[in-house]
Amino acid sequence: MARSAFYSFHYQLDAWRAQQVRNMGVIEGNKPASPNDWEEVQRGGDAAVDRWIDQQMKGTSCTIVLVGSQTAQRKWVKREIQKTWGNGKALLGVYIHGLKDKDGRTASQGANPFSDFTIDVTDPFWGKQKKRLSDIVMVHDQPWAWDSSGVYRTINEGLSGWIEEAIAIRAKY
Repeated sequence: MARSAFYSFHYQLDAWRAQQVRNMGVIEGNKPASPNDWEEVQRGGDAAVDRWIDQQMKGTSCTIVLVGSQTAQRKWVKREIQKTWGNGKALLGVYIHGLKDKDGRTASQGANPFSDFTIDVTDPFWGKQKKRLSDIVMVHDQPWAWDSSGVYRTINEGLSGWIEEAIAIRAKY
């Protein structure tokens, strides 16, 4: 079954890397915003950005957070994670620091963007408790972080399975 996903990432630092993942054609993804489009949306304020995110997420089953060196600190990435989980959709993280940018550089690995979130869960034995989203949501790292083509290949080969795994995990919560 073809899945549709929303991509979340640090636009300024990782748009080139994100475009590489989108261009793999493994899944359908939301149309990327051009720099001018994104600036125009931001000029409308937080409410306009929220509406844009909601529109982009319509019809998707999963949000793929493409994790670069500073992704976890981004306000809108955090908001996209909140919206995704709150709407009952799957979340998946993919480290992209090993992919080269337009200048041929890779980046350092960033923090897990799901570490700052907790959810309430009910365990049959322990009862109601809080659980970190980073203990639930998978973030896939590439063993080839020093080799951009190896990172690309690993993501390309794994992405569709990772999405199905994320959907199955989300169904448990």
